[in-house]
Amino acid sequence: MQITKSYDLLRNTLHRRRQKLTSLINFPAILWSGRSIPRNYPALTYPFRASSHFLYFAGLQLENAAIRLESGKLELFLDDADPSSTLWHGEMPKRAEIAELIGADAAFPMTELKSRGMGAATIAIQDSLTAVQQSQILERPLTPSKSPAGIDLELTKAIISLRLSHDAASLVELRQAAAVTVEAHKAGMAATPKAQIEAGVRAAMESVIISQNMTCAYPSIVTVHGEVLHSEHYHNPLQTGDLLLADVGAETSMGWAADVTRTWPVSGKFSPTQRAIYDVVLAAHDACIDKISPGVEYRDIHLLAARIMAEGLVDLGILRGDVDDLVEMDAHALFFVHGIGHLIGLDVHDMEDLGDLAGYEAGRVRSSRFGLGFLRLNRVLQEGMLVSIEPGFYQVPAILNNPATRAKYKDLVKWDELEKFADVRGIRIEDDILVSEGGKEVLTEKLPTKALEIEELVAGSA
Repeated sequence: MQITKSYDLLRNTLHRRRQKLTSLINFPAILWSGRSIPRNYPALTYPFRASSHFLYFAGLQLENAAIRLESGKLELFLDDADPSSTLWHGEMPKRAEIAELIGADAAFPMTELKSRGMGAATIAIQDSLTAVQQSQILERPLTPSKSPAGIDLELTKAIISLRLSHDAASLVELRQAAAVTVEAHKAGMAATPKAQIEAGVRAAMESVIISQNMTCAYPSIVTVHGEVLHSEHYHNPLQTGDLLLADVGAETSMGWAADVTRTWPVSGKFSPTQRAIYDVVLAAHDACIDKISPGVEYRDIHLLAARIMAEGLVDLGILRGDVDDLVEMDAHALFFVHGIGHLIGLDVHDMEDLGDLAGYEAGRVRSSRFGLGFLRLNRVLQEGMLVSIEPGFYQVPAILNNPATRAKYKDLVKWDELEKFADVRGIRIEDDILVSEGGKEVLTEKLPTKALEIEELVAGSA
């Protein structure tokens, strides 16, 4: 970790966050950062990324560290780097220096944490070594982060309430991540005509992110198989007639994420069938963004997307029937499988390590319906939230070729008509929207969504 700039703003931000936490809990809390996970032997590890809950109050990517929070005060627990590590990693800042940077009231080696663990709450960490350390320090078993109990649950709810709405410092980071992500997508479109395989486009996009000293917020999806929602293969050739779906987002050095998807034609020109489906998805995208405002139910935004998708597919002759009836029967979900979006923050799917505790309002549970079961966010929108809007259309063989599905929807889907749209495997359009006092702010609005503008970017005439 290199320290090259003033951290006055960071210290002030962390202080305000601690004070807000103090107003919500009356017991100490200890949050661990976690540690690197070996890739295939101990000395070769995956890149370290600190726990987001730790980052929210500590601000720096400190490996194998912990912070203790009580009554607005912060204690840092971190071992100084072994002198022998200088050969491999260079000179590292000392514990006292780091403590000053983040505004810690005191700093101790990790061995001192044991004596400070009595009665403290925590959030279970993801890596197993740290999880064992947590149980040993706190002298009690930990319930999974998705099902905390007692004071751990109280702490979890308090942190959720703070992280749901972003403060000014968070928004600076989130806007930076969004801006770099926009440029990455433009680079991907420009690189497409000369790329031979998906990996060539991925390289162009990720190079923009890396050049800004950022990382990818999640494994990039750059695929001609858009029907595979989380494809992480990049070997497929780019051929005329293919659509390329790119879901790529940047993450700042302090951990704040962006999440953007665009779909464009490899040839630079949508076919008539591709353009028809694209415009249906775009209509849902635009209408949902237009509806975002404080006090609006996010579930209602999802259902709006479902109705627009259903109506569009009726107009194209793919579905038949009354739009409201089609949505009630989840016919739209044959093609629009997932929810309309999710929270964005320190995690690209913010706080989903906590299960539905963050995404769902208290007292609400996941629906068992096919068309609602994948809804990641079911809350009333409030000022300061950052959410994604990402409607899509997918022809997933495992769904559409399932005999039970065919039987259930045999009178609602015009299967012969659907075959005319075989060149549309998957289309998704995704942007990041801040819920603001005036309604909303699209952080990624500088990346076009209209089909003609997309074609121009791919063709290089923009």
